[in-house]
Amino acid sequence: MLTTANLNDREFDQFQSWLYRTAGINLSPAKKALVAGRLFKRLKHYQLDSYGEYFKLIMGHESAGELQLALDLLTTNETYFFREPKHFDFLRQQVLPQALPGKLFRVWSAASSSGEEPYSLAMVLAEGLSTTPWEIIGSDISTQVLTKARTGHYPMERARTLPQPLLVKYCLKGTGNQAGTFLIEKALRSRVTFIQVNLNDTLPPLGEFDVIFLRNVMIYFDQETKRKVVARLLPLLKPGGHFIISHSESLNGVSDALKMVAPSIYRKP
Repeated sequence: MLTTANLNDREFDQFQSWLYRTAGINLSPAKKALVAGRLFKRLKHYQLDSYGEYFKLIMGHESAGELQLALDLLTTNETYFFREPKHFDFLRQQVLPQALPGKLFRVWSAASSSGEEPYSLAMVLAEGLSTTPWEIIGSDISTQVLTKARTGHYPMERARTLPQPLLVKYCLKGTGNQAGTFLIEKALRSRVTFIQVNLNDTLPPLGEFDVIFLRNVMIYFDQETKRKVVARLLPLLKPGGHFIISHSESLNGVSDALKMVAPSIYRKP
């Protein structure tokens, strides 16, 4: 009988190598149980007897959809509204007051997951930029989380980190069969565009940004991958623009093209 314990070391190595080649994500051996658990339902769906058979299936030319699904399952990460609030305070207090009136202000949430970060940013920009036009791009490698992000629809427990005045102003409370959920209002949703981007591949033409958020994704990259990803993103940051990473991450040995202005907050000269 197939169980998650049936993922052997050789099979884990196959998934590990593939994920590194595709997404730059470095899975430690400690993640073996996570890989087994997240893929187990797909093996049952196809009535397969081993993880090796599933790997062979997703590598087949006719299963691009399943390949993306496997990628989604292995790259989906935890996120929440106003995570690491000091970054939003910095944006509100230091960056937005310097925005040029009438000139489009652009922010890229480069690992946007299910949308909580870009919508948090949208609320901050809506509050802080009165007549200045703005837009946000949210990107992720997972099509699954991007589909969820575009809806702007979340269970009410996701609102626990969302300041009450912003929840009231920018979100609609679900009623009837939508009770226990909330929806980001349409006017705010329309200012956020979600696209699939693999940070380990050639970037699509995205234009230039005043601020790039690259948070809680570099922890999955080795040093060489971090260097390549940051080097790929920096040409898209305007001179004087801000580059923001997670408090648990560092650009030490990754890039010297940016000047640190506060812990985890950098500026392009």
